Amino acid sequence: MSTYGFAPGAISGIRWRLPRLVVDIVLAVIVTIITVWGCYSESNPSFDSGPIYHGNVIVSSPGWAYLFVAAAGLALIWRRRHPKAVLAASVVGVLAFALLGSISYAALVIPPIALYTVALTVPVYEAVLQGLVTLAALAVAIVAGPAVAVTSGDIALVGLVAVAVLGGIASANRRRYIEEVRARTELMERTHQEKTRRTVDAERLRIARELHDVVAHTMSTINVQAGVAAYVASDLPPNAANALHAIKTASKDGLRELRAILSVLRQVDEPDSNQPQPGLSRLDALVAGVIAAGLPTAVVTTGQPPVVLPPAVDLAAYRIVQESLTNAIRHAGPATATVEIGYGAREVTLRVTDTGWGPPVSWPSGEPPASGHGVIGMQERAAAAGGTLDVGRARAGGFEVTARLPLEVAR
Repeated sequence: MSTYGFAPGAISGIRWRLPRLVVDIVLAVIVTIITVWGCYSESNPSFDSGPIYHGNVIVSSPGWAYLFVAAAGLALIWRRRHPKAVLAASVVGVLAFALLGSISYAALVIPPIALYTVALTVPVYEAVLQGLVTLAALAVAIVAGPAVAVTSGDIALVGLVAVAVLGGIASANRRRYIEEVRARTELMERTHQEKTRRTVDAERLRIARELHDVVAHTMSTINVQAGVAAYVASDLPPNAANALHAIKTASKDGLRELRAILSVLRQVDEPDSNQPQPGLSRLDALVAGVIAAGLPTAVVTTGQPPVVLPPAVDLAAYRIVQESLTNAIRHAGPATATVEIGYGAREVTLRVTDTGWGPPVSWPSGEPPASGHGVIGMQERAAAAGGTLDVGRARAGGFEVTARLPLEVAR
């Protein structure tokens, strides 16, 4: 903080905070004062120079003639809003002053200022054309004046017009470059934010999928086991029976609420997850839990399994078997299940069948409804691994889930 209460750099930033119209008014007034005074000094030198001064005949102009120069200078106030009109007005004012026989070298700086603004707003070819027209008009003003010889000021006029045109073109190119850089920066920021949002959403949805697969399987097993225990142990004490009933009710309600919450959080897994994922190596533990839940299950393996399954295939295969057996526990009734795993040269085939009641008769052709999270989840997992999944009635009765997962997905 400075002694006078201004923050460092505050003075240099004032120009940028001033309205453009104020800047244009100040510029126009300053240019008008300087050019009018310059024209008056040229026509009325303060020393005895004789009848000719710098190649011009000294002619004293009437006072009202300087109004043309003043009008040309003050027209610069509107140079941003009407650049072409201001350029025309400045050229006309200078020509009118020169045609009265006055020396107009000082006034010749007004049209190039307007020309610079025009060059900022028009294409390059038009800026060059406007420069040539302005140069021709100013040349007429010089010829129409009291000049009797070519002076250095006449030659400098060409450079002044060229600087105005080239400066305007360069400034316009710089502004366009800055706007493009700003637009690209904003686009990159929006793209980065969108990518970050999608990454966060994908991770959240992946966790939701894992939550459904793990929690739903566990709670379904708890629900079935509690129901079986309450049914076969009719001689339990009232407190124990009530506890089993509460467990069955709570697990059923929890499953229903879990499905409702996850109805808006369904998404396929990200294959490049860094979290440890289950696979077919844990199938024995899964089957043991299913058997303990009351569904006798056999596992049949054919073919030679690869040394390492692609991670996406391994995870999808495990989850499909897990979901199929979970559905069998919940819907098949008294039944048995078989898990067949066939390893081929290019794909692994999974077939999970049960001998229970099968799908409800209301399902057309044995196809399940689209609202079930379990079936949809299995289809999404198979698709994520590049495979296919079919569900329906088994040939010998019951329900069958068949999945074909390519082994080349990770190669």
